[in-house]
Amino acid sequence: YYKFVPFCKKSMVYNKKEDKSLTADLVIGFPPLSEKYTSSVTMLKPNQVKAECNDGRLFSYLLNNWKFSPGVKDIPQSCVIDFEVSFQFKSAIHSQLANFFFDQLVIQMERAFIDERFGKPALKSHVLEAHSRVV
Repeated sequence: YYKFVPFCKKSMVYNKKEDKSLTADLVIGFPPLSEKYTSSVTMLKPNQVKAECNDGRLFSYLLNNWKFSPGVKDIPQSCVIDFEVSFQFKSAIHSQLANFFFDQLVIQMERAFIDERFGKPALKSHVLEAHSRVV
């Protein structure tokens, strides 16, 4: 992650169980802050990846859910990606920073996973539903 995810300064994967689950420590930095959290990742191949933080240091909760569905018939090797993120910071400072930068963070995360990691999309992405209330 640290090679392509914005604001991820360091990542370490351990407890990998074949291709079904893993645990990762991530260090994220929003200058001037830098924080570490542990995420449990479950992969339901071939169409879902769920990452959840339960360590309670940085987040009260954090859930990322990626779902992949078949794409457009006319575009080979295309897929539809549904991304859901739900979180609550423990710290008021982190919450205020997230509220201030939330829209920009979402755009950078999308670019990191789609443009940088997997190549340019065949079709323009569309947000079907978005809730940007940070608690």
